[in-house]
Amino acid sequence: MTHDDFRVPLGEPLPGWRPPPFPEPCVLEGWGCRVEPLDPAVHPAPLWRAFAGADPDLWAYLTCGPFADENELGAHVQQIAAQRDPQFYAICPADKPGQALGLASYLRIAPEAGSIEVGWLAFSPLLSRTPLATAAMVLLMERAFALGYRRYEWKCNVLNRPSRRAAQRLGFSYEGVFRQAAVNRGRNRDTAWYSVLDGEWPALRQAYATWLDEANFDAAGQQRQSLSVLTAPLLAARDVLG
Repeated sequence: MTHDDFRVPLGEPLPGWRPPPFPEPCVLEGWGCRVEPLDPAVHPAPLWRAFAGADPDLWAYLTCGPFADENELGAHVQQIAAQRDPQFYAICPADKPGQALGLASYLRIAPEAGSIEVGWLAFSPLLSRTPLATAAMVLLMERAFALGYRRYEWKCNVLNRPSRRAAQRLGFSYEGVFRQAAVNRGRNRDTAWYSVLDGEWPALRQAYATWLDEANFDAAGQQRQSLSVLTAPLLAARDVLG
């Protein structure tokens, strides 16, 4: 039987669609940001310096950290850098290769569905809430859609309000909550889901380019127009944060 032989709805046809390739680790660069495949020989020391003195709560919604010393962090980097999924990257200033200020990864990579997630975000105080952090998110998203992925996901603990706000600021549309989705640090985790679809990407890409343009920042580095304002009209559904 062919799809046309069924009498019930089957969804929008996708003529010519083929599963995208698995993303091979590579360097991504733009807007003063450099996203590098995580390297245990290069990144542990600068990561340790970047996170020195950070609030331990920064790690609360992850399953790792905080780390007691550089050796413990280095062992963790050694372990996760060897993985194919999640596939970890270090976020660095473009003019300082190797000087990692934070981590991000692709995960739940499913070429057969055209779906890929960004996660395991760990931004040091030097990276958090900076244009560099936004640029890193845009570079990773840009590559995923360039490879042919149809769906780009963001998920977080429903209690992680900063992550939920960040998803919406970046133009990820809210999809709801999976209750009792996981156990993290011996506690229940309800997971909030967000996504960007390939058809939404061109307009979002323009919003990011507008926000990241140097002309959007004054001499003190303050933004003239917020990214939230630029992406708000593009959201298919909003997360209501009371």
